[in-house]
Formats: sequence, structure tokens, C-alpha cells
Amino acid sequence: MIYGFLFLLVLAWIVYACSTGEKKVQQIVNRPAPSEVKHLDWTRQAVIYEINVRQFSKEGTFKAVEKELPRLKQLGVDLLWLMPVNPIGIKNHKGKLGSYYSVRDYRAINPEFGNMDDFKHLVDAVHQQGMKVIIDWVPNHTSWDNVLTKTHPDYYMRDSLGHFVSAFDWTDVIRLDYRNPALRRYMIETMAWWYKNTGIDGFRCDVAHMIPVDFWNECRAALDSIRPIFMLAEADQPFLHKKAFDASYDWKFFNIMNEIAKGKMNAREVENHFNWVDTTYPGDSYLMQFTSNHDENSWNGTEYERMGNGAKTFAVLCGTLPDMLLIYNGQESAFNRRLQFFEKDSISWGTYALTDFYKTLINLKKENRALWNGNGGRPEWLDHSNDTTVVAYLRQKEGDKVVVIANLSPRTVETVLKDKQAEDNYTNVFTGEKATLGKGTQFALKPWEYLVFKHKSQETK
Repeated sequence: MIYGFLFLLVLAWIVYACSTGEKKVQQIVNRPAPSEVKHLDWTRQAVIYEINVRQFSKEGTFKAVEKELPRLKQLGVDLLWLMPVNPIGIKNHKGKLGSYYSVRDYRAINPEFGNMDDFKHLVDAVHQQGMKVIIDWVPNHTSWDNVLTKTHPDYYMRDSLGHFVSAFDWTDVIRLDYRNPALRRYMIETMAWWYKNTGIDGFRCDVAHMIPVDFWNECRAALDSIRPIFMLAEADQPFLHKKAFDASYDWKFFNIMNEIAKGKMNAREVENHFNWVDTTYPGDSYLMQFTSNHDENSWNGTEYERMGNGAKTFAVLCGTLPDMLLIYNGQESAFNRRLQFFEKDSISWGTYALTDFYKTLINLKKENRALWNGNGGRPEWLDHSNDTTVVAYLRQKEGDKVVVIANLSPRTVETVLKDKQAEDNYTNVFTGEKATLGKGTQFALKPWEYLVFKHKSQETK
């Protein structure tokens, strides 16, 4: 009798072990395969700074950008992204100056900014500061008067009457046709020319998801064969990370932040989103986090319009959640005005009020391996007593730890840690005060208050 009972007990244990084992295997199978992209070492800690050359200074030139490089280096920036530097179309252009994204000649420089020698001098100066630089590339469409409309009209899409086709509702541009192998060769050869002859470190590719991924795979391989490259896609499609792009936009999280700021979503959506990312994107993909960029600033409002008093709080999330932090020019000065897109409208730099704030975030990202791009610690969501209003997470890697606790509401709230998950001794990143966290630690948070704690492994101190 007892042997039969033991047999059943063992059998039940085996069935349980097999079922749980199968469940774990199934979870592993369901995770996307790792990206095949080989990230350059310098990208692991990189922070991106976007420069709108026209509006960056009163002069609106490459030489004026060059003067600011020492300041950007001190800010902690690693990678400068220059908006398109090509000549702008005149036919059907918008406003007085037109859109940067209406390219008239892929193999020339916008004379508003300077000449090719000025551009190359800027690239050299960026490298002398120990930074990298990428340029904005617009491969999906051109201006109506691009030189290719005369020399290679077969590169373009046509309607049933044989007319060029506008891209979406952008009436100042017409779409290229990537079914044409000759266009593909031209585009790769032209990108390769810029990469070889100007010394840039890569490209930010406009509306990358509108172009066949097999083109991007071929393009990446061709550019990597010159020397290893960094590629950023203006897209949020996971398949672009498999072979072609190092990084892409995390628009979904950007929209979640805006909705939380409006009171239409709650703090739980932060955890939900990043759990979804981990089951959707190839491993070691870089997602770019931001509270503003050129499109959002001009068309949808500044971070202060969209996020109100939570703007800095959401910037903290962008700097401490996976992966790459983007700063749009002027954010370090708390610049709070929409820049006109088709006109000259210089940034008012003021007193650089948020420089120390961003320097603190950037320094944390560089010194703490838990926050490194791609291979940093994945967010571990802390169990606490107010998860609809407060987001709390731990990121850790090889003994380095960062804990973030943020009130995502305009109300004073309290929360208590329910477990020992984050138990350790920490330093408050923004105040320098020491703190011990663990089960039962209580927090009374003012509206939109954020707390960022760091713990450094003894091995890396």
C-alpha cells in the first residue's frame, strides 16, 4: 500500500516537473531570436543628441554647430544626429525655406549650412571631441525637382496616368520605387559615398519601415564592409532589428507617457509595455527613448505642452529604462516653444537650466552597467502598494544597481515596498544622500516626484 502511494507521489512529481519544464522551454522558444546586428562597443553607453542645424543657432550653419561641440561634450553626449544636410527642393516647397526632408540632390550639401568642406570640418571636429556623428538620410522620397527626376525618372513611382506620386499627404515630395534594382544600387552607392568620403559614423534613416527590409539588409552589409557602422531607424518595427538596424524609436512608450500625463493611462502601462518589448523585439535590440524630437516639437507640442509638470519625470524614465536616451537640441535649456519647421526660427538658449539634470542622468548611464544599451539589466518591477500611480523598478548588472521610484501623477501619494527584491545600500543620484532600501521601505512622493538610487559594485568602484 505504502509503495503504491510512493509510486503515485513520485509519478505526480515527475508529471509536475515535466509540465513546468515544458512551460519554461516554451517561454524560451517564444522569445525572439537575438539580433544579428553587431553593435559597436562605443554604442553601449551612447546618448544621442539631435541637432536641427537651421534652428540650432542664429547663423544656422555647420560652423556655428562646431562652436558648441565643447559644451555638448561636457553635457556627456556621445553621438550627434544632424537633420538632413542635403539641398532642399524648391518646386512645391512649403513655407519660405522648405522641409529638410524634401531632398533636391543626394550628393550635395544644403548651401544654407555651408559647403562640403565645412561639413567635413565639422565631422573632424566632432571626432576630435571624442564624439560620433550620423546624418539624417531620406531614402523614401525626394523633392519634385530632385536631379533624379531628370536623369532617372524610372526611379519613381507613378500613378495610372504616369504622373509622379506624392508621399502620403506630403505634397512637397514624391515617392521612390524600390522595385527598381537600379534605384537600390544608386541609393546604396550614394550612402557608401558619404560614409567613405566624409567620415560620418552612420545614418538615421527616415521612415525606414516604408522601404523593403531586404533593401536595408543589403544596405547594412554593404556599409559594414567599408567599416562597421551605426544605423538608427525612424520606425518601431521589430523586424528591422534582425539584420539591419542597431536602434529604432520606441514610439509606443512615448505615446504611453503622453497618455499617462493626460490621466488617460496609469503607471501599470509602463511595466506592461516593457514586458511586451521583451517578448517582441530581438534580443540586444536598442530602443531609443525620448520626450521630444523635431517632429514632436513642431507638430504635437513641446514636452511641457504634452507632459506638463511631468516632463522631467518622464525624462528620468527615458534615461533609466531600455535603451538609448535622445536629447533634442534645446531640452538642456528647458526650451519651451514649438520651432517652426519651414521657416528660420532659432532656439532661445537662455541659461541652460537643465544642463545639470541631463548631465546627472547621462553620467549615471555611463558609469552604471545596469543601464547600458542592449546588454544592461532588464527592468525588474518592484512589488509595492501603489502600482497604479507609482512606477518602481530595479535594473542590475554584475553588481551594479539602479532603482527608480516615480510618482506619475499630479497628486501627493505614498507607497511601500512589499519585498526584499531591491534590498541594499544606495546613493540618491540627484541629492547624494545615502539610503537603505528593502521590504517595508516607505515613500511619500510629491506630485511627479522621482527618486533615483544607485549602487556600484565593489569590483568596479
